[in-house]
Amino acid sequence: MSTATLVAAEAAVDVRRHRRRRRQRAIAVPTVLLGVALLLGLLTLCFGSVRLSFSQVLGSLLGTGDNPAVDFIVQDLAVPQVKAAIGVGLALGAAGTIFQQLLRNPLASPDFVGISAGASVFAVAGLAVPALSGPSIPVLALVGALVFATAMYLLAWRDGVSGYRFILIGIGMSAFATSITGFLLTRTSLTEAREALHWLTGSIGQAGDTENNVLLVCLLLLAPTVPVLQRMLRNVELGDDTARGLGTRLEPTRLLLLGVGVLLTALATAVAGPIAFVALVAGPVADRLLGPARGGIVAAGAVGAVLCLVADYIAVQVLPIEMPTGVVTGAVGAPYLLWLLATTNRRGVGG
Repeated sequence: MSTATLVAAEAAVDVRRHRRRRRQRAIAVPTVLLGVALLLGLLTLCFGSVRLSFSQVLGSLLGTGDNPAVDFIVQDLAVPQVKAAIGVGLALGAAGTIFQQLLRNPLASPDFVGISAGASVFAVAGLAVPALSGPSIPVLALVGALVFATAMYLLAWRDGVSGYRFILIGIGMSAFATSITGFLLTRTSLTEAREALHWLTGSIGQAGDTENNVLLVCLLLLAPTVPVLQRMLRNVELGDDTARGLGTRLEPTRLLLLGVGVLLTALATAVAGPIAFVALVAGPVADRLLGPARGGIVAAGAVGAVLCLVADYIAVQVLPIEMPTGVVTGAVGAPYLLWLLATTNRRGVGG
């Protein structure tokens, strides 16, 4: 056997080994992260405002306990909060990595491209404008996010949608929405302004069971489509020419991925308000853990769930005064954003 043949055989073995490791990591990391999120949820139930044992919490969850007081604390008070944190985190983390991969920019988070800001406009309008006081704030937030996302897509269209143009228009729409929100706040009473500011900061647990259940049901319905969405993202990341060569219909694919990201962001914002930086941070953290298997939607969602659970516990249980969840995520996310801007600028990435 010639030397060239041996070298080719060794290279083929290395490629197969690398692919096997990547597949194993792509499965192991999301599984571990989801397990960590569930464990944190159980610990939150045990170490909430009322300390409960693990057996008490588990008995209440499984229906084998016989203590009505424990059942009330767990089922009526704590579980809705934990469900909301996990659902919001999964949605924001998945939406963030979809936007970042689709638009090929680590700063392309729903926080900065106008979707959360559009939801905020409609939510505050529900408090400030009597004609819009009928629908609930979560419903108005959902409508606002969808309306602004549609307007951004139409404005960014020019024989297709490029990531750079979409981001610039999103930043402009976000500034426009912020100015409208500020104007509406000046037209409200002091009580309504306080309620609006609390919602605008973002806080887990401020929506009802209906909104939480809608979010969780949508996540469950989208779960089987994750492999398809993942494959679409990987094709689009290869570049327009390569993606077309692989048979990908670019604009319908981009529209579908944007639609999924917008829907997840809108549902999460409707449940908890515009919680900052979770969508921005979750994807890069998941990529660090995934290594060569980077870009996982499930892993980013699981990181988002962990972030929301930890931030909500700190905001409610650890700080001397109970704070909205967005205060904690903002305190952690702002330094990360500065670091990301500095490193991106040094690499010359992102325009």
